[in-house]
Amino acid sequence: MSIADLRRDYTQATLSEHEVDPNPIQQFASWFEQALAAEVPEPNAMGLATVGTSGRPSSRIVLLKDFDERGFTWYTNYDSRKGHDLASHPYAALTFHWVELERQVRIEGTVERVAEADSDAYFQIRPLKSRLGAIASAQSQPIESRDLLEQKFEQAQTQFGETPPRPAHWGGYRLKPDWIEFWQGRRSRLHDRVVYTQNADGQWSRQRLQP
Repeated sequence: MSIADLRRDYTQATLSEHEVDPNPIQQFASWFEQALAAEVPEPNAMGLATVGTSGRPSSRIVLLKDFDERGFTWYTNYDSRKGHDLASHPYAALTFHWVELERQVRIEGTVERVAEADSDAYFQIRPLKSRLGAIASAQSQPIESRDLLEQKFEQAQTQFGETPPRPAHWGGYRLKPDWIEFWQGRRSRLHDRVVYTQNADGQWSRQRLQP
C-alpha cells in the first residue's frame, strides 16, 4: 500500500459550536479529562512551534505540565533553540493530537517565562536523574559523543548528589492563549471545527469553521 492510500474515516463523535463550553479553557479541561479516561498515551504531549530571528519556523514535541485560566505551561532549557526563538519572538503555537479520540486542539498566543518560584517548585518534584540531566545537558548544542554526555551527567551526579539545584538556564514558559481551535474528526473529511477568539476586552467568542 502506498502512502497516498493510507486513510481512515472518523466516526466517533461530533462537535457543535452551540454545545461547547463558553470558556475554551474549560472545554480543553473537559477534553483532557476524556483523553485521560481513554488512556490516550501521553495525553499531555503537544507540538510546540516557534519562530526565530531568521523567520524560519521550528516545531518539536514537549510535555504540558500545567494549565489554567492563565495559560498552558511547560518546562525546558532557556538556552535551547526554542528558548532563543521565544526570546526574540515571544509567540508560539501548540497542537494536541489525540488520535484515539479523533481529536485535535490548536492553541496560539503570547509566551512568557513563569515565576522563578514556580520553576523551582516544579524542578524539585522531577525525578532525580531528570534534574541531573537538566544540569548536564547544554540542550541544542553540539557534542562530540554520547560518552562525553554521560561523563557530564556523572560529574553532575558526583557534584550535587541527591539535591541538585535548579540551574539558572532551566525553567518554565507559559503560553497565554488568544486563539484556540477544537477539531473533531467526522466522516468524509467533513470535520467539525470550533474556534475561540479572545476579544480586546478579554472575552471569548466562538464560531464554526469549514473543514
